[in-house]
This record gives sequence, structure tokens and C-alpha cells, in this order.
Amino acid sequence: MAVRVAGRRPTPRHPYGYHRSVGVGHLVAAVALLAMGAFLVVDSGSGLLRGERPPIGVTNLFGTPVWSGWLMVAAMTLTSIPPVVLGRMKMRLAEELHDKVLYADADMNKADWMTGLATSVGVLGIGMGLWWADAVAALVVSTSILKDGATNLKGAVADLVDSRPTTYDDAAPHPLLQEMETVLRQQPWVQDVGVRVRDEGHVFHVEAFVVPAEGVVPTLEQLAAARKRCADLDWKIEDVVLAPVTELPEDQVPR
Repeated sequence: MAVRVAGRRPTPRHPYGYHRSVGVGHLVAAVALLAMGAFLVVDSGSGLLRGERPPIGVTNLFGTPVWSGWLMVAAMTLTSIPPVVLGRMKMRLAEELHDKVLYADADMNKADWMTGLATSVGVLGIGMGLWWADAVAALVVSTSILKDGATNLKGAVADLVDSRPTTYDDAAPHPLLQEMETVLRQQPWVQDVGVRVRDEGHVFHVEAFVVPAEGVVPTLEQLAAARKRCADLDWKIEDVVLAPVTELPEDQVPR
């Protein structure tokens, strides 16, 4: 849904377009992941504190008595395979598309298969007489899910308040920031450069301030060529505003 909305053309009311819908989608996905982790932490933790001993009986399968735990483990193993495959596929696409919503969705898939794994470990532990195994396994996994949710939520909010753009996983500043500065500094008429970038979701909006060398007045052709070189760096750079200034404005390009 976020991608469909992001594709709408700009309007007088929304001159920057609807690219922020991807950021809103990331926020919604992060809250869902955080809520899922919180629910599992409370559920597994309360079960452990109450000392619940889940009963696992015997099932008659084709006339043969079978411990129900084996059926549970088999079912959870089978249902955990699709999330593993889908999660890995989504993770690759998330990096290529700079799609943090897809990355959060891949985290949800990781949560699915980790929950299945924890259930299997817990069931086998109960079969060995460890009544607390299921709750402990679930608590460990749910804590990891809660952490992923909090990390995604922090990244989503940071993007919506125009923090410095980061990679799809919020692990580091996006390399395009430095690449744009390098391209502009390579122009023979440029003395100094300051760049600030907004992460609009899938794409970046760039404002670049350039200080011409002493005695040089850049022509419109030079400015257009420098702007094009920035835009040609990557498809994610959708909009570039290039402003020649006498000195870098500290309130707009903090260092």
C-alpha cells in the first residue's frame, strides 16, 4: 500500500510528492513488530512465573499411539521453512530497493521462524521432563523480537523527523552522502561543498550548497552539469537542488 501511494504525482498541496508514505509504512511495521515482541514477552514470562506445566498427551495415529509432541515439532518445522525462505528473499530486495518497510517485514519473517523454533525446543524440553523449557525458549526469542521492533521503531521515527539518511538496516550513514560531496568537490570551479539530504522513503531529496572558487562565477551550464552528475550517481537520488553561496550556512549544513 505504501509503495502504491508513493507513486502518486506531486500536487500543489503535496509539492514533495507522497514518498513519505514509505516511512509511515516502516513506522507501522515497526510498531507491529514491537507489539508482537511485547506480547510474547508478557505471555511467556507470566507462564514461567506461574509455573505452568503444559500437558502433552498421546495421539492415536493410524492405530499407533504417538506422542503429540512429535507431531507438534513436525508441524512447527514445516511451517517455519517458508518464513526463512521469504525472509532471505526480502532482505536482499530491501537492500537493493532501500526499502525499510521490506526490511521490517523480513524481520517479521525472522520472528515467525524463531517462534516456531522456540516452540519445537520447548516441546522437546517438556518431553524430557523440563516443564519450564517452553516458557524459557519463548522468552529468549520474544526478547530478540522486542529488540528488533525497538530498533526498527527508532529508525522509522528518525527518518520521519529528517535525520541523516542511513542504510536500509539503519546500521550506518548512507554512502551516497559522501559520494555526492566527492562528485561536487571534483568540479574545477568548486572550493567548498555542504550537502544535506532527506530520506523520503525509497528516494532521496538533496540540497547541495557550493562555494565557488575565488573569482569564479559558475555558469548555468556548469551548475546544470554538476546537478546532473549528482543525480546520475544512483536512481535513489530523485531531486537535487544546487545552490551557489559565498560561504556555507552553518545553520543549514551543520558540521
